[in-house]
Order: sequence, then C-alpha cells, then structure tokens
Amino acid sequence: MTGSTITIPVGDEQIEAYLATPAGAVRGGVIVIHEIWGMQDHFRDIANRFADLGYVAVAPDVLSHAGIDPAVGAELARLRFEAGEEERTREQPRLREAFSATRSPDYTTWAVRALRAVVDLLAATPGVDGRIAVTGYCFGGGLSFQLAAADSRVRAALPYYGRAPEGAVLGAIEAPVLAFYGSLDEPLMATLPQLEAAAAAAGVDFRAVVYDGARHAFFNDTNATTYDEPAASDSWRQSIDFLATRLGSPDG
Repeated sequence: MTGSTITIPVGDEQIEAYLATPAGAVRGGVIVIHEIWGMQDHFRDIANRFADLGYVAVAPDVLSHAGIDPAVGAELARLRFEAGEEERTREQPRLREAFSATRSPDYTTWAVRALRAVVDLLAATPGVDGRIAVTGYCFGGGLSFQLAAADSRVRAALPYYGRAPEGAVLGAIEAPVLAFYGSLDEPLMATLPQLEAAAAAAGVDFRAVVYDGARHAFFNDTNATTYDEPAASDSWRQSIDFLATRLGSPDG
C-alpha cells in the first residue's frame, strides 16, 4: 500500500485529498469523507485500511473550503471533547461561528460537486472499473447520502451516523445503503423510524444497524470519549462484507 497527498480540480478551484493505493489487485474504489472536525489523520488511517484490502481509497478535505482546515478542526474537537466546562462555555460562540458556513445549502451544493470530482478521479483510475463506493462519518455520513443521490456511479454507500436528506433527494439514491448508528445518539435515533419509512416508500435499498450503548462517533478510535470497540469492529466487518458483495472481487 502507498499513500500520498494529491490535489483534485473542482471547477476553478482545487481540493487536497489523501490517496491510498493497494499494492496488489484492485477491487474497486472507496471515497472516505471525514467528520465535522475536518481532515484528521484518523481518516487517512481508514483510507489505508481500505487500501490494504485492495481498494483505491480517496479521503478528500471538504472542510478547508469552509474555513475548517485540519489544525482548526483539531482545536475545535479539543474544545468539544477535552476542554473544561468553563472553557467550553466561553468558546461556544466560536464553535457556532466556525460551523455556520457548513449549514448553508450553497455549501452542501459545493461539497457534492467536489465529491463528484473525486468520483471522476476514481472512475478514471485503472482497475477500479466503475466499482465505486462512498463511506463517511458524522458530517461525512450525511454527505455520503448526498453523493449517492447526486451520482449514479456510486454503487454502494456506507454512512456512519450521518443525517440523511429528505424528499426527492433521498428518493434519488440508486445505490444500496448500509448505515450505522449508536443507540445513544439521540438526535439520529429520534428520526431513524421516519428515515426507514421514507426510504422504503421511495424504493431505496436502505438498512440500518444500531449498536446498543454506542454513542455518536463510535468508530473514531482517536476519540476516547466516543469510541466503542465492539461497535467499531462489527461495523467494519459488515462494511467490508457489504463492499465485497456490492463491488465484487478483482475477477468478478
């Protein structure tokens, strides 16, 4: 496996991404979309894991465009998970301001356009042969749904604790979706029954796996506050099985 930082053109702009390439036969391509805390080393590690299994993995930085570069994201994550109550309360306005741009519909439109440029890259990569999947975490989980709706070249979607789109956007998803949640992630748990019903009504192949006792961001092994090893291990196993079924092997 080899890893490198690359740039990907997005119209008149460009984004940085981490590219992990397998040493042997290519089984397909996987887009890895980071959490709301930006492009941290954890997501390079996930891309490397996919590459070790034979997938060309690309982890794009789609938050620096909104002012949350990796250094800023790491500091914001520290405030959220490690700072004392007094510091966290004092910095709340800063946190809200930092994330305000990401809540704009215009930002989502830009992010999906950037992610489609990543699909373009994978589609042109030797050995991928159209076998493209997307996975994402938290903020990136939501964008996984959005990309699957926007680009029919995506053959499988694996959102982790991401908020799904509604209405026509949800109904535009053609790829099968396997989504993972923690039972203690109350905001997403409150809306999951409606999501399942809406997906079924729209004919979307959607299945949710809920881990009892797990929290939001249970997959992130760099976050001691949220990491849940049994849930993370099982979701990884299910993700790999799902990709093998949906993307096939190098020979199939």
